Amino acid sequence: MTLHKLTAGDGYDYLSRQVARLDATETGHSSMHSYYTEKGERPGQWVGSGVSDLDGLNVGDIVQEAHMKSLFALGMHPLAAERLAAMPKGSTLAEMRSVQRLGKTYRTSGARSLFQLKVAEEIENIGTSGESSDIEREDLIASARTKIAIEMFTQQEGRAPLDQREIDGFIREHSRPANKAVAGYDLTFSPVKSVSSLWALADRKVARIIEDSHDAAVKAALDFIESKALYTRTGVDGVQQVETTGLIGVAFRHRDSRAGDPDLHTHVAIANKVKVRGQDKWLAIDGRIIFKVNVAASETYNTALERELSQRLGVRFAPREPVEGKRPVREIVGIPEKLNESWSVRTQRVDRHRDHLVREFSEKHGRPPTP
Repeated sequence: MTLHKLTAGDGYDYLSRQVARLDATETGHSSMHSYYTEKGERPGQWVGSGVSDLDGLNVGDIVQEAHMKSLFALGMHPLAAERLAAMPKGSTLAEMRSVQRLGKTYRTSGARSLFQLKVAEEIENIGTSGESSDIEREDLIASARTKIAIEMFTQQEGRAPLDQREIDGFIREHSRPANKAVAGYDLTFSPVKSVSSLWALADRKVARIIEDSHDAAVKAALDFIESKALYTRTGVDGVQQVETTGLIGVAFRHRDSRAGDPDLHTHVAIANKVKVRGQDKWLAIDGRIIFKVNVAASETYNTALERELSQRLGVRFAPREPVEGKRPVREIVGIPEKLNESWSVRTQRVDRHRDHLVREFSEKHGRPPTP
């Protein structure tokens, strides 16, 4: 299981462009409707015990793009627009706000740092030809960042940077995006490759059993998070950690990678809105605990998936010969490793392209690229 934060505003943009639209980053799809109809993918669904606290929604309901926008971009009730439209005439402003909000709405800031503004100005002053290649433009940006970093560091510290590490550190610190509210957390559940390989080759009956086993394992991991890690904080400076009624999430199960390889996986976007147990109060998730249990939640998914598949299909798992520097991975016995590798095109492409770009950048600029 992988885990990362979603920020308000562009967090929703990520969900609608990439997660809800078949993991594609191109802009060819005009609406999320393509997610429901293309390639036979299952529509996104609402998940989590906290959904029961949202009037008008139930676990398993189909996710609508407008509802995602309301929750993840604005921090409001997913059905805010519908609830507002149903208000009787003469309702007060306070009453209209109360039916839309789940606690505080999100505030976002699009402000760029002084370093980012200076880099943009430097690039504009140098200018680029409309026929410039992507590599040439990237080189221009990298050169501008290095130049401005040295100038600003020298001005602020009263001396030139001692070495490349100081330059890299300055660039990283001043390239961070402006602070934005955390809209949620994106969890991606992916089985080991042999499971996707078996699923891709199986007949429809067996494939459905594998899908159901995967769904059950995802639910087991979410149940674990709800029972062990889903808290909020209240009081002065969040001094008190309190229990919540459960998470609110949207789950999208997909069947392949961006390279077209068989890749059964599920994205679960958990909203950063939880209701305090025993109170009519909505607060943010204590995200520190979520990150602390990341590995445990991932192992919960892996263990549950093995158990489900072993019980339903009788398959056995065993550790694969470990790759240097990595933990052994338990794969299904009998699935050839060469088959798994042949269906890992995207990983191979990314690794090769990353290594090439890192070497090229380091040779040209004398420093590794900024993360």
